[in-house]
Amino acid sequence: MIRNSRALALLAALLPIAAAAHTGHGGQGFVDGFAHPFFGADHLLAMLLVGAWSVLNGRRAWTAPLVFMAVLAAGAALGRYGLVVPQLEPLVAASVLALGVMLALPLRMGLAAALAVIGGFALCHGMAHGGELGHGAAIMAGMLLGSALLHGIGMAFAHVVLKHRPRLALRLGQLVAVVGGGLVLSTVL
Repeated sequence: MIRNSRALALLAALLPIAAAAHTGHGGQGFVDGFAHPFFGADHLLAMLLVGAWSVLNGRRAWTAPLVFMAVLAAGAALGRYGLVVPQLEPLVAASVLALGVMLALPLRMGLAAALAVIGGFALCHGMAHGGELGHGAAIMAGMLLGSALLHGIGMAFAHVVLKHRPRLALRLGQLVAVVGGGLVLSTVL
């Protein structure tokens, strides 16, 4: 219990850094687009968890990551032109909370419902990316490749570790949900 408390305290201390991930820092080319999903706990965790969830809950493991990437691209196109939903940052943060809960809950939702949730949050992530990054095909290609790599890492981790240790998947989902809750709070306070 003490180790868990220390880990949670460390995560709570890092939340302001994670919440500042969307600073409009921009980008110009493929490398900027590729690197962007790796910065900011919200994007990083969401993409890793989509990959892990897809392996643990789907017969077609690439379905959720492909939906995420397709809707992410559409959201980025909208975000580039300033078409974003209100309260975008809390919604992006809420995706981490929701994906953590999806991983942790023994209750399984139907694939269509899960893909709708994942797609909705992908739209928000895309809008956030599109509003922060520059225009152009190279930056979009880099962002999609970086996102695909994160999905693949999450999938590999689920195949190698989480499938054989369901309690670890539960705990990981719980931990990510707590981090997501902290991210949501940091965006609204």
